[in-house]
Amino acid sequence: MDPAEQAMLRIELVWSPRPGCVLAEPLMLAAGSTVSQALAASPRFALDRAGLEAGGPLCVGVWGRQQALETVLRDHDRVEVYRPLTVDPKEARRLRYRATGRRIVSRHRPLGGRSGA
Repeated sequence: MDPAEQAMLRIELVWSPRPGCVLAEPLMLAAGSTVSQALAASPRFALDRAGLEAGGPLCVGVWGRQQALETVLRDHDRVEVYRPLTVDPKEARRLRYRATGRRIVSRHRPLGGRSGA
């Protein structure tokens, strides 16, 4: 690998402009680039950015963990832009229960008792 390739980062930028639609774009950035620079480097993301910012300030993360815009990226990072929640997840579960009349069971916690007891 030549030194010019070593000075470049391969980043994936992922965002959802609307429910049910997820867009991903691979980017090549200079080493030492930040999350903010990754967002600015994508012309496709620029088209959707205004709509995403309408719900409030952008929330971004790297590999599922929320990060500041000044976070320095590493090679093969996945930068994710999160849309603001339109409804509280607990309230959404309550609404689904009322609509179906069935309890929504989590895979992580069995019904009828405490785990580890």
